[in-house]
Amino acid sequence: MTRTEAPTTTTEEPSVVQKLSTLDRFLAAWILIAMAVGLGLGRLVPGLDDALAKVELGGISLPIALGLLIMMYPVLAKVRYDKLDAVTGDRKLMISSLVVNWVLGPALMFALAWIFLADLPEYRTGLIIVGLARCIAMVIIWNDLACGDREAAAVLVALNSVFQVLAFGLLGWFYLDLLPDWLGLGDSEHLDISMWKIALNVVIFLGVPLLAGFLTRRIGEQKLGREKYERDFLPKIGPWALYGLLFTIVILFALQGKTITSQPLDVARIALPLLVYFAVMWFGTFALGKAIGLAYDRTATLAFTAAGNNFELAIAVAIATFGVTSGQALSGVVGPLIEVPVLVALVYVSLAWRKKFAAADRPAP
Repeated sequence: MTRTEAPTTTTEEPSVVQKLSTLDRFLAAWILIAMAVGLGLGRLVPGLDDALAKVELGGISLPIALGLLIMMYPVLAKVRYDKLDAVTGDRKLMISSLVVNWVLGPALMFALAWIFLADLPEYRTGLIIVGLARCIAMVIIWNDLACGDREAAAVLVALNSVFQVLAFGLLGWFYLDLLPDWLGLGDSEHLDISMWKIALNVVIFLGVPLLAGFLTRRIGEQKLGREKYERDFLPKIGPWALYGLLFTIVILFALQGKTITSQPLDVARIALPLLVYFAVMWFGTFALGKAIGLAYDRTATLAFTAAGNNFELAIAVAIATFGVTSGQALSGVVGPLIEVPVLVALVYVSLAWRKKFAAADRPAP
């Protein structure tokens, strides 16, 4: 996202819309078009979903990995890595993120899955898997679009990635096997996923673009200097973040277009708890950030890292464990179908609330 500066010739603050570039201003429209194109391609082009599905490495779709790399690289090249210690020293931010992401998030999704899908065990299990997969990729761009703290986002997604490798399998066992038995709910499931596969997911979807962004910043500042690097180089690569996002959405929905459009009622059943989940996680975490005294940029970062999910991992785990045509896999597919437009809408909500934070921080005359 290209953030333009407020004009210096007037004291009137420009609106949020005026601060957005033309590409950003119509972001919601571009994303809806990309989703429609992807669904149409997956539905109308025979064999396209199978062809795309075969282009993979270790169960990970290479087209999606390419799109995420293009999407995340410009944002991670903007991060000032020499300022990360200021984020890691913010104990309120770090502890809040860990609790919301790894305690409250999975517990909320578990509760919603049983409340809304008690009679549909396959979809319920898939939804719980989505809740266990904390976001480490696309949240980077939602945060940047909402003018969140880039350095904080980099630290929190890295923290999520470490916990994802260590805790995903354990939480899967707890929420799908142990807890249902404790509560007398029955229908427990066993999640068979290796730590290596989760680590590979983290390396591809976060490690590669993070390393590329870090090296670009390091080498770019050495050769150009920080001021010229940020003034001349970053605006040139900035739009590619949105190009990568749109490409990823087209590929993702082309892969699953036939599945989504052939079961509209099932999609609606899965979508309802997801809508509640995203709303509760984002608004609740945003309120938490404000309550503990975080500035707007870190509050936005905390909210988006809490609300987003790693749908790539959720889909890969569901397919590997239960099969590509399973109800669990369909729940994983519906995840981004709902997450993408909802979090885009929340970007605009966040930007609107940014003014309120600025007004609250402004000293009284």
